[in-house]
Amino acid sequence: RYVHGLQSKKSIMQRYPASMKTYYVNGKDTPKVGNNITNKDLAKTLKSIAKKGKKGFYQGKVAKKLVKAVKKAGGIWTLEDLKNYQIVEREPIYTEYLGKKLITAAPPSSGGIALATMLNILSGWDLKNMPKDKRIHLIVEAMRRAYRDRSIYLGDSDFVKIPTKMLINPYYADGLRASIRTDKATKSNDLPGLGQYQEGQHTTHFSIIDTEGNLVASTQTVNTVFGSKFVAKGTGVLLNNEMDDFSAKPGSPNAYGLIGGDANAIAPGKRPLSSMTPTFVIGQDDVAVIGTPGGSRIITMVLLGILDYYDGHDVKSWVSLPRFHHQYVPDVISYEPNALSDEIIDKLEQRGHKLKQLDHTWGNMNAAYWNKKTGFSDAASDPRGGAAKR
Repeated sequence: RYVHGLQSKKSIMQRYPASMKTYYVNGKDTPKVGNNITNKDLAKTLKSIAKKGKKGFYQGKVAKKLVKAVKKAGGIWTLEDLKNYQIVEREPIYTEYLGKKLITAAPPSSGGIALATMLNILSGWDLKNMPKDKRIHLIVEAMRRAYRDRSIYLGDSDFVKIPTKMLINPYYADGLRASIRTDKATKSNDLPGLGQYQEGQHTTHFSIIDTEGNLVASTQTVNTVFGSKFVAKGTGVLLNNEMDDFSAKPGSPNAYGLIGGDANAIAPGKRPLSSMTPTFVIGQDDVAVIGTPGGSRIITMVLLGILDYYDGHDVKSWVSLPRFHHQYVPDVISYEPNALSDEIIDKLEQRGHKLKQLDHTWGNMNAAYWNKKTGFSDAASDPRGGAAKR
């Protein structure tokens, strides 16, 4: 995937000499599997951070190089912008599903609230013991409503008032569930919201459980493949293109087809909405850690993985099971090659769903599991990403 990403984005990277120098062999050739890639400038930047902490990046020599490179490329960064940046710790989203506690990401990630909404809706049905076509239909309808709420309500909570308690309240989900027909798809256009659609990603996740029971679910991103494609000369740092995660024009789609409203509009100092969904599932006897890259599909991938966990399957199954996705608009179920049988597709179409098989898989889920009672532990990485269990 790394090599494919470099090959597919080479025409853009060629605009930026520092990017070519950093990622391409001799500054011109796409590397092959097995080639070693070194980034000495990034090593110097990391040493600066190790020695000086935050000031080693947001102030001093590294900051000056970042701002100089961005301005030379036509950007508007200032040293004051970097100096004023602050990391914010937020209270996570807590919810429960079938007797177990889930701890997941808070805004400006939309993942936690959307995941809680979907699970609350689905808690009203016995998914494990129903026909597969009906199960998929109900999961899709839960996805549709959670992504509708995402587009209306969610943004940076430092700038907008988010009705979090309402959105993750089971009683609110009861109302959403009541609007779902088990025999018929809802048209996204018929849901109150922002209206109809007008017109892979470079994220990383790892899940960790250590011998003392400490848990880590970490998702990091530069947004699309190789972010902005721009490496700031002398730093080795690849800049992201997270501005696309804002609603530049409310009601219009971003690179992932997601739409948003005024809650996620651009403002100085504001953080954009994301889909990252690092999650802990904590039961009386066991613990699961799960997350994945994948742009707008992150939330639904984590949902499907968690449901597979509740169905009693092992960690390898969570990360490798076939995937489908719905995000309110466009009003279509997208699915991986051969993820759905012809029979299931026919039954979903009879309910009124539109479906589209994509020509590629998505995601690179990483998950870990620990049974506190027996001491058994396991972990797995998504076979789609070419990673291996450690």
